Amino acid sequence: MFDVLLLRLDAPLLSFGGPVVDNLGVIQRFPALSMITGLLANALGYDHHDATRLDALQGRLRVASRCDRPGSKITDFQTVDLGQDFLAEGWTTRHEPQGRDGGTSKGTHIRYRDYWADAVFTVALRLVPAEAAPDVAELEAALKLPERPLFLGRKNCLPSGPILLGRVQSDNLLEALRQAQPLPGWRLDGRRTFEASWPAEEDEAGHMSTLVPTTDERDWRQQVHGGRRFVRVGTIEVKERA
Repeated sequence: MFDVLLLRLDAPLLSFGGPVVDNLGVIQRFPALSMITGLLANALGYDHHDATRLDALQGRLRVASRCDRPGSKITDFQTVDLGQDFLAEGWTTRHEPQGRDGGTSKGTHIRYRDYWADAVFTVALRLVPAEAAPDVAELEAALKLPERPLFLGRKNCLPSGPILLGRVQSDNLLEALRQAQPLPGWRLDGRRTFEASWPAEEDEAGHMSTLVPTTDERDWRQQVHGGRRFVRVGTIEVKERA
């Protein structure tokens, strides 16, 4: 048995970003490992230059996700001229102004950014090894009282409610997801089976699933997507609460 944190990702817009191609900001079906790393790091108060700590946290995370409400994919068309004077300085989530370091940009830039609209996901996560710092208890405390405002993928993806559902003990992440109940009051029409994704090494014998390659890690020193790992994608049944 080990400690598992349960999170609920519920927001009008969610962004599970994948590798960006030119000006296309694509999304993935399930939360990226790098996104969950960034969410936890933000709660802990890490900065982008804390690459060593970010890499270590990402390497220790084991994450499983359940799609409670699929929502729909939308594409936001964005334009901006970064050469405008009023864009030379902005405010960070640390309540401090931040300027642009050198370089100039003229003309209108066009971007396409995908989002999941009206979707809800439940996430189960644990840390390996469990006894290193930060531990699950520290992550739990940080999510209850984060160092900075939290967002779900991009800064405009503000959560609709508390992200932390709680801490449970479980033999594996799939079992923890089976125990986590959907939002109260939902009209599930008797549905108890949901699409889910989990680490390949946490698969159960006899469970029907597909082995899928994914690129959802981040090189925190270079600030680019990288890595390649395998996850399992299938369905799980949520247990009725006794």
